[in-house]
Amino acid sequence: MLEIRLNSLSPAEGSKFSRRRVGRGIGSGFGKTAGRGHKGQKSRSGGFHKVGFEGGQMPLQRRLPKRGFRQLDEHLYAQISLSDLQKLLTEEVDLQVLKAAGLIKNGVKFVKLIKSGAVSRKFVLKGISVSAGARSAIEEIGGSIL
Repeated sequence: MLEIRLNSLSPAEGSKFSRRRVGRGIGSGFGKTAGRGHKGQKSRSGGFHKVGFEGGQMPLQRRLPKRGFRQLDEHLYAQISLSDLQKLLTEEVDLQVLKAAGLIKNGVKFVKLIKSGAVSRKFVLKGISVSAGARSAIEEIGGSIL
């Protein structure tokens, strides 16, 4: 059986290459122009342009029409209506209850209740923001918002 010790470990044969030493004479294979070819922007020091530059031609990202915007945290927010609330079987409502009922997606972190529809039972809302109209509808029936 092979015995492996930390002091005898080495990289596999052929897996490591010595770095290319350019500009060290004709015998190295990378003398004179140092592998950069002749003339041109890329042959000179500092001769690189920004990403997307097309030699002065109008770049692709500027030629294409711009349209719309998607908010990065869009999936964190959701809204439910009073009629959605009416479908729930429990009296105490929070994020977990809404997720379990399938009214909001799993990734949602903030929910707002809006006044759309009507409620006939009282509810206790925890950790849910409420519009002014929905607040009056909930409190009118005897519910509360914590």
